Amino acid sequence: MAEPDAKTPRERYRAQVRDEIKKHAWEQIADAGASALSLNAIAKQIGVSGPALYRYFANRDELITELIRDAYRSLADTFRARAAAGADLAELAYTLRRWALDDPQRYFLIYGTPVPGYEAPEDTVGIASEIMAVLLDACAACAGAGVGAGAGAPGASPAGPFDDHLADHLAEHEHRPWAGEHHAPPSVLSRALLFWTRLHGVLSLELAGHFAGMGFDPAELYAAEVRALTG
Repeated sequence: MAEPDAKTPRERYRAQVRDEIKKHAWEQIADAGASALSLNAIAKQIGVSGPALYRYFANRDELITELIRDAYRSLADTFRARAAAGADLAELAYTLRRWALDDPQRYFLIYGTPVPGYEAPEDTVGIASEIMAVLLDACAACAGAGVGAGAGAPGASPAGPFDDHLADHLAEHEHRPWAGEHHAPPSVLSRALLFWTRLHGVLSLELAGHFAGMGFDPAELYAAEVRALTG
């Protein structure tokens, strides 16, 4: 039996209007980018005055923050669900690509060029660290299982490539805030950071259209990177 909605009619209406505002905000971002986001333009689209709209979001930055939270939460929940279903490191890589291709503007809002004059609040960093925690767990499991090719190759490990110098750098506490409270050893931190940055590099170039006209399938390039990173 479904639990009754504890919200009052007023609260449900407020949530509905906020969702409508965010929907139009995403449309604006798709057309002109987050830096061009205008609450007054959204107010006209939904048929309310500017001051009325500011009862739902105090300013542009508050709206952007809500969109960023939603984007990070979507990826964090997607990653955790896949990990709970038994996804390994390679499967998480393809999960990331599907998530990015499903909504490129959502991807660029959190992994693209920062919005000029905007500074994200600390809680968005906390949500982002949940994503990294899933990745670190997968990298640790990969290392523990000895998964991956090239165990005897220079610069490679049984769990895929990592860099000794980078691992030494990450062994110092001040170089690992991106990993949150995760207690992964430096070798796992190195693998995870290489995995994350290399895959985002390919994704960012693909979604920005930089592979257009080059005559190859970006999916194959991404797959090659996944194989190189996971064996």
